[in-house]
Amino acid sequence: MAFRKRRELLRSILSGSACVRPGSVYDAISIRIAADLGFELGMFGGSVASLAILGDPDITLITLSELAEQMRRMSRAAALPVLVDADHGYGNALNVHRTIEELEAAGAAGITIEDTLLPQAFGHSDTQLISLEEGVGKMRAALDARSDPSLVVIGRTGAASISSLDDALTRAKAYEATGVDALFFTGIKKASELEAIAKSTKLPIILGGAPEEMSDLRYLADQRVKIALQGHAPFAAATQAVHETLKALRAGQPPRALGGLASAELTGRLARDPQWKTRGREFLGLKK
Repeated sequence: MAFRKRRELLRSILSGSACVRPGSVYDAISIRIAADLGFELGMFGGSVASLAILGDPDITLITLSELAEQMRRMSRAAALPVLVDADHGYGNALNVHRTIEELEAAGAAGITIEDTLLPQAFGHSDTQLISLEEGVGKMRAALDARSDPSLVVIGRTGAASISSLDDALTRAKAYEATGVDALFFTGIKKASELEAIAKSTKLPIILGGAPEEMSDLRYLADQRVKIALQGHAPFAAATQAVHETLKALRAGQPPRALGGLASAELTGRLARDPQWKTRGREFLGLKK
């Protein structure tokens, strides 16, 4: 299959001895930059997807088709393996089945499905979880939908900070039993919690943010953490840069006086100018 090599690269990370930090990606240029800088993996988060595609907060307004189409654009732009945050799978277990099909076809290397109740329930300001039984059903549906066996399916839970660590362990072990390839945890606040998870489960662990005491990659690797996220700073940096540039232009500053702009060389390299010029000569008979 066209994307199998990318999925095998993700599997090699999960089976390896090290813990890696993925690059947060959200469009064609950001994934090219991450690949150009040598990141082993890209992370396409639900929050940054909503911001990049809709300009809206992470409150489950984005649709599956919008997420999959953005993933498809990134898959075309670079061969970097990408782990996609598919939230709750956009509905019940049958919707999860469809979600896996679409994101697999769009080139995702791995897909996470979580057990958060989404969208937010009427009258509830606190985050809620679906039942353990429904969560298991979603994991089973995700695995059933996979047509490429190299696609990585990941069970995700935020129970540690929503209900309890014991609930997180119960859910993790139940998802592990379905046959998912890895476990993704959010809301882990203490090293003791991570260590309890590592002792109670067997699968590779993905950590969605952690306090400073758990920033050492060697320590994380010792706890079987293979991927450790560190937020979506690239999107925040890009937003600040665009804001400052437009602000300066609006105030009358001439474009030639602006600072912090990408050079023509960097822009051309990321846009693959040399390759397109070669194709123009070869296929269109262009002289330059």
